Formats: sequence, C-alpha cells, structure tokens
Amino acid sequence: MRNFSCDNCGALVFFEDFTCGTCGETLSFRPDLLDMAVVRDGASASKHGRWLPCVNRFWQCNWLVHEDAGSGECDSCRITREQPASDDTIALEQLAKAGFSKRRLLFQLYELRLPVIPFYEVATHGLAFDLLSSATGERVVTGHLNGVITLDLEEVNDPYREGLRVALNEPYRTMLGHFRHEIGHYYWQLLVGDTPRIESFRALFGDEQQSYQDAIRRHYSQGAPEGWRENFISEYATMHPWEDFAECFAHYLHMRDTLQTAAATGLEVDAADTHRELGDGLYQPRLDYTGADFAEVLATWSVFTVAFNEINRSMGMSDVYPFTLSPAVVTKLAWVHELAQDARLP
Repeated sequence: MRNFSCDNCGALVFFEDFTCGTCGETLSFRPDLLDMAVVRDGASASKHGRWLPCVNRFWQCNWLVHEDAGSGECDSCRITREQPASDDTIALEQLAKAGFSKRRLLFQLYELRLPVIPFYEVATHGLAFDLLSSATGERVVTGHLNGVITLDLEEVNDPYREGLRVALNEPYRTMLGHFRHEIGHYYWQLLVGDTPRIESFRALFGDEQQSYQDAIRRHYSQGAPEGWRENFISEYATMHPWEDFAECFAHYLHMRDTLQTAAATGLEVDAADTHRELGDGLYQPRLDYTGADFAEVLATWSVFTVAFNEINRSMGMSDVYPFTLSPAVVTKLAWVHELAQDARLP
C-alpha cells in the first residue's frame, strides 16, 4: 500500500481512514484517481464529476461512488452479489471487517491495471463476491466458480481462523490471503484458460484437465507428496494445477503489495546484513514494478523478508513470511509476473 495525504492539509492519512487526524476533515477513497479525497457538504468533486459517499459508510466503507453510477453503493460494495440478511447484525459486522480486505484487494488490482469486470456488466463469468457467514449455521464453502468468489465471513474472527490454520497445517491464513487466492482462480479463467497461454501454463503447473474432485479426495486423504517444497509454494498448491496457480498468484500479490508498502515508508536494507550472497548492495523497493524484470522483484523480496521475519521475532511473534522459494516456484512466480504485465489495461 502506498502513502496517501489529506488534500486539505497535506498530512499523512491511511487507506482505511474516515477523517484526517490533523485537520479533522472528512475523507473517502476516490476510485477514479486512486487517492483519498476530502468530502464537504456530502460530496467530493474531481475532473470526472461529483462523487458521493457509499451508502454503506455506516458499515465502515470509506469509498466514494460517482453520482451517475446508478447505485448508491461504491465499486467494492456493489460487486458483492450475496451478503448476510439485513437483520443479521453479527454477520454484517463480519462483512464490514471483511470489507477492509476486499477493498485492499481491489485497490491493488486497479493499481496493477488488471481487468475487473463486474457480474452486473457481463452475462457470464463476471466477477462477483458471495460473502456469507457460517456463524448462523449455514454451510459456506470458500471457493470460486465461473467468476463468483464465495468466502466464509466467520474467518474474520481470529480464534476460528487460527483453529483452521492449525488444523490444516497452514503457515499462513488471513482473510486478505483468501481474497487474493480466490481472485487467482478468476484470473486463471479470464487470462489463461482457452487462451494461447494454456500450453505454457500446463508445462509449468500441470494439466488442469485432471479430475478436480479426485484431486481433492487424494489431497485430504494422503496429504502433500514427499519433497513437495521443491516444486510448490505450499502444501495446498500440490492438490491440483488450478490451486498451484492460485497460490502463486496470491503470493505474487503479497510480494507486490508488501514491497510497495516498504517503498512508501522509505525502508531500505543492506544485503550484507541479510543476504550476504547478494553482496553489499543497498536494496530499495519500488512503489511500482511495472516493466521490471522479475529477478529484481525477487532479489529485493529475498532481502526484505529476512528483515521482516527478524522484526517479528523481536516481538516474540511467528515469522511474517514462513515460505521458501525453490527455483521451480520462482519460475512459476516469474510466469505470473509476465502474465500480469501482459494483462495490463491501457
């Protein structure tokens, strides 16, 4: 995430802010300029017209919606197809918490200029979110199908999510991670399946035409194959080529966002203090890696993750980055980087 400033007083503000902590002005995120804007008299103006606060501001949404959008909901809220009932306040509170992660995901997709085609604009395969909660006893299966991403809102609760993380032997499990993983399935369908890229995909990730249901049964009965770390980013990635791609796509989004945040805060690391094999160079991450070779992304990432993990250990916490990138995984991530570059909108 990059830095934002109040366009009234210039003070530093954050993506989730509703007011400027310095001057007290009301703030909202303006999606046309990907920036924070002051809201006065119930609206904000830009070169693209007049913008109004999302009708879900009460539920912690700080985005703006254009007055001619045909909906009082912002781009982020409107792309949610199904959500808890209006009288289910517990689930709606969970929805509000999940909204922070969804808006971070969409912001990153907009910055990367990846296509985001909402379900209400296309007849088939449009992107939609069904955000429902199993807290009420309803069975909610997280996953993706033909553009529709379903997530269990119960996972915003730390004890529930941590219980699943431990039970499934996962080193990392967050709501933002779920959003990034499932959007990977959406982009596989949009950018890879039924395109000329399918053959290079199969050469790296495997043949996705194998039975997915058989793969699920095999994974949960037998687990990951021995030596899986040589070729996969996670145990879950070993289940099926679709999951391998989604895990790599999510990982790529993790890398780009974290490096952008490090760049925005002015962090720099000397490789001599972390990755001595890279020499004594001073590594400064970029806000934007558009056009960059993946080798640069990887080198900077390798240096910074050591520093991030050491900071966490200094606080007595688990590593923020509990992954190892084998040469085979690096090749897959580089393929995802190329895919994202080629898919950029003008």
